[in-house]
Amino acid sequence: YTETEIVSVSDLAPYYGERRICAPISFSIHDGQRIALKGKNGSGKSSICKILTGDAIAYTGFFHFAPSVIVSYIPQSADFLSGSLDAFVETYQLNSTDFFTVLETLGFFIADCRQPIESYSAGQKKKLLIAKSLCEKAHLYIWDEPLNYIDVITRLQLEKMILMFQPTMLIVEHDELFTERIATDTVYFE
Repeated sequence: YTETEIVSVSDLAPYYGERRICAPISFSIHDGQRIALKGKNGSGKSSICKILTGDAIAYTGFFHFAPSVIVSYIPQSADFLSGSLDAFVETYQLNSTDFFTVLETLGFFIADCRQPIESYSAGQKKKLLIAKSLCEKAHLYIWDEPLNYIDVITRLQLEKMILMFQPTMLIVEHDELFTERIATDTVYFE
């Protein structure tokens, strides 16, 4: 890999049991690139994200990260979140001022912060994961359908933030307009 290459993926194909999910896929992500993974539901996009973030999914092929790469990941589902917001901030060692500022920018009402996370709507939980990721100092942001349950105003705010900060990203998102605006490259799944 080159100096600015964050990750190189070569002939990667996820398997569930004996069944291969997609044709082997190859791509690399360089510093500053924002790559959108495109394809039908069930084509393997999320599985590739999970493999790259260390989930125990069987696969063939290879991937290689540059040394010391830090990855920030937003999974498709936020159902696993629970507890207090203070515990969330502590668990992920977030700067609370930055975190709450980003949350407010994403339209999260600070009055809701006193409620347990499990009582939040799916959209509020997704905003927590987005704010967490945006506050993490990572080399690569892997986001799997970040706009699920997110309103239009938050979507526009998020687009603005991404274009302002220019993070290196691998993103799976079905919102065509959003990916068209933020992605620098696209990888298509068969």
